[in-house]
Amino acid sequence: MGVDLAVGIKQGVRGLRGGHLPQMMRVSQHFDAPHLSDVPGRVVELLAGFGLKGRIQEGSRVAITAGSRGIADLVPILRTIIGEVRVAGGHPFLVPCMGSHGGGTAAGQVEVLDALGVAESRVGAPVISSMDVLELGRSRLGAPVWISRDLAAADAIIVVNRVKPHTDFTGPIESGIAKMLVIGMGKHRGAAEAHRLTVRHGYSAVISECTSLILARLPVLCAVAIIENQLEETAHVHLLEPDEILKREPELLERARALMPLLPFDRLDCLIVDEIGKEISGAGMDSNLIGRLNFCGSAKPDRPRITRIFVRDLTPASHGNAIGIGMADFTTERLLTAMDRKVTAINAMTSMTPEDARLPIAFGRDVEAVEAAYATSGAASAAEFELAWIRNTLALDQLLVSEALLSTVSTNPALDILEGPFPFPVDEHGGLLPRW
Repeated sequence: MGVDLAVGIKQGVRGLRGGHLPQMMRVSQHFDAPHLSDVPGRVVELLAGFGLKGRIQEGSRVAITAGSRGIADLVPILRTIIGEVRVAGGHPFLVPCMGSHGGGTAAGQVEVLDALGVAESRVGAPVISSMDVLELGRSRLGAPVWISRDLAAADAIIVVNRVKPHTDFTGPIESGIAKMLVIGMGKHRGAAEAHRLTVRHGYSAVISECTSLILARLPVLCAVAIIENQLEETAHVHLLEPDEILKREPELLERARALMPLLPFDRLDCLIVDEIGKEISGAGMDSNLIGRLNFCGSAKPDRPRITRIFVRDLTPASHGNAIGIGMADFTTERLLTAMDRKVTAINAMTSMTPEDARLPIAFGRDVEAVEAAYATSGAASAAEFELAWIRNTLALDQLLVSEALLSTVSTNPALDILEGPFPFPVDEHGGLLPRW
């Protein structure tokens, strides 16, 4: 007969039960965060300098890409581009470009965009969504390159995406314009084919090779590359002509890498993450930040070293896609209830990371997961239990940390104690009470 999980955990815990959870502090983290004050104005300036009006023929159908990431100024950027295309005489429309996200269905991808605020009523152009693809050609890697049929039928294409470090690999080009061209614009079939190739050839070679073929055969007009700061604000916007994409994206990636929010700790016994989701990170939570990476053949980040990770919830905007849950050790039963296992499996299989969909141990009460993390962390007492608690891997301006980290916090000039120490915030039902 199996042992009841809750009973087993209770028997294994020493020091946290009976009101002995660690004392906590609320801490702010300061960033040197450049911020672009007039994002639409910057986009208008870039398109004017590019000479958009002279590059679009009257009546041309201009496709604009829209991905599944929670980019801070995505709606005003798309709305501005759409307005400028109309002024130039074109007929703009949006195409969801997110590989297999949204369950790999046309309707699902529209729902993902709608959750991000991207709808015709807000941006001023229709969203044309289908999963139909055509073979654009065969790369030198010996495989077909698939592309959205809606994009292939356009007279011109403007690619829009955020440039940032990828969660599965490192290289001169990671997540950005080139990846959008190959993975996002390839829909489910193209994304699956590209990811298949990465297992043997590596991401960098696949992205570079397929991008070159796509740019040679599709009417890509230009790309708008967005870089965000550590506070999820737009720091820079750049316009790239087609022949600049592969040349300039490495430089933009390094700018983005320098603005990444990071945990201010090299090691932790436990990290609590309030929420994961596709709009937060392609991997649900940023593997660069948590020091865990599942993609086969990729080296793990050097820091931080986190013994246990507890993930509490899934964002509504993720539409059930709980990709990345496999990087956690513990979770809640409510997250598993919110999880669409089919949608998650499609994303995990397409990206060749089935590990990211593995299910951690789930608890009915949040506090039981904290107790389990403590019991398996190696900490000898609650007083030395080094725990940090964040909203998600994009929001690191405030953290809750245990009193065991007081000396580390006190010696870091980028950290200020806002509140505490105070008792671990848990309600009478065992639910955690974030104090953001």
